[in-house]
Amino acid sequence: MSLPFRHLTSTKQLTRSDTDAILTAAADMEKVIVKGGTDLLKGKILASLFYEPSTRTRLSFETAMHRLGGRVITADGLQFSSLYKGESIEDTMMVVGQYADIIAMRHPEQGSADRAAAVSPVPFINAGDGPGQHPTQALLDMFTILKERGTLDGIHITMVGDLKFGRTVHSLSFLLGLYKDVSFTLVSPKELKMPEKVTSFYKEKNITFTEVESIEEGLDADVLYMTRVQKERFTDSSEYERLKLKYILKASHVKGRDITVLHPLPRVGEIVTDVDQLTNAAYFRQVKNGVATRMALLAMLLGKL
Repeated sequence: MSLPFRHLTSTKQLTRSDTDAILTAAADMEKVIVKGGTDLLKGKILASLFYEPSTRTRLSFETAMHRLGGRVITADGLQFSSLYKGESIEDTMMVVGQYADIIAMRHPEQGSADRAAAVSPVPFINAGDGPGQHPTQALLDMFTILKERGTLDGIHITMVGDLKFGRTVHSLSFLLGLYKDVSFTLVSPKELKMPEKVTSFYKEKNITFTEVESIEEGLDADVLYMTRVQKERFTDSSEYERLKLKYILKASHVKGRDITVLHPLPRVGEIVTDVDQLTNAAYFRQVKNGVATRMALLAMLLGKL
């Protein structure tokens, strides 16, 4: 199950065989969790560098490392790091790589992950680089879809909301595009349409996609992937306020439908809480799947699987 790369910065570097291997390993890690963990990474240290706010991704990575018997060192927030003093990302990686065996970093600047990986002396994982990529979220999304729907081939997925800045939908698009007969319905206001870097990929791979502005037009799908409009990506607060609740998913939209509802979270009102009780609301199961997926990646990148 060894991977043909040392660092993971983007889903675009993954092949279908890479993705399948990670998902198989994630399924094995679920069994490890049930047993209470393992000492597979005993003696190994993860540096958890989160220079942008995070709850799920950070805690998921740290939980994954602890479940594998390893340890964690952390840096939290730009203002508490040497980056705030003007240290370059490259120097930070060279320093942290002397302390840890593997690094997971979230940073608000798009492209920061590639800069970090280019010099990191130890395996590096991109935990989100601004509006760029979020490969581990996409992998746990794939794992969730596989578990909920039983397959990844032939999936019709509707993506809703902030498709312009949403790194989760960008990363997931590139991964799903590796599978057969996948199609997309893209629901967003004109201001937040899926960027050309993704739609050109669809066209290159002959993937069917439709762009609409009404959530009702996207309910005839296998998966409904909701996203929040991200306040941190806007320089004009009035524009954010105008768009933030453009799409609100209610139980009446999906009750009785054979459609799986996902969301990378946090939500800020775009899914009404009455959806939570429906059996097809899978976003909290999606969160849980993140631990097993990241356990698999940590072990594989450290050569233990």
